[in-house]
Amino acid sequence: FQNGKAAEAAEFYASVFPDSKVGQVVDSPADNPSMKAGEELTVDFTVLGRPFFGLNGGPDFKPNESVSFQVLTDDQAETDRYWNAIIDNGGQASACGWCKDRWGFSWQITPRRLMELITSGDKEKSKRAFEAMMTMRKIDIAAVEAAVVAVVEAESEFEERADAGVGRRRLGGSGGLLRGHVGSPPGWAPEGRWTRPRRGCLL
Repeated sequence: FQNGKAAEAAEFYASVFPDSKVGQVVDSPADNPSMKAGEELTVDFTVLGRPFFGLNGGPDFKPNESVSFQVLTDDQAETDRYWNAIIDNGGQASACGWCKDRWGFSWQITPRRLMELITSGDKEKSKRAFEAMMTMRKIDIAAVEAAVVAVVEAESEFEERADAGVGRRRLGGSGGLLRGHVGSPPGWAPEGRWTRPRRGCLL
């Protein structure tokens, strides 16, 4: 921590996150390059059940995004509460659920639902969820889900149209029908229209 602020930061973290507390604060017993004797040197603290040891290292030791705290949230209300607490206390908003507190440390306020969608195993759904996240600062769970639902609805409509025989088109003069199959049918355009394939099956 810079400028003797470790205990101050620890007190703030303990006020925002559950299962958090501030432990022992130790003052420097002698002068050192970062502080005078008697000034705050270290602090033990716990955030969300995890123990940390804060050291006041002076102005030359600045935190950066190479280390961040990720907090998984259960719903939008919890996401908003943590995010707003950090920003309203002199923090800065960043992208994709990241923000920085007033002491320069980075936090990822990440809804569990976002992680579920990104790691779902469905490549298209994961892609849509990830792309939605990339447009955000604080994560909006409903907006991420809406982006994924659009994929599900498009797939459902395609299957319903295929099951109903929509898309069959009699080829002029051929006497046959070009029939599609769910997945990657020959000649099927993304807009839901049949086009003449280079190689089709005349049945």
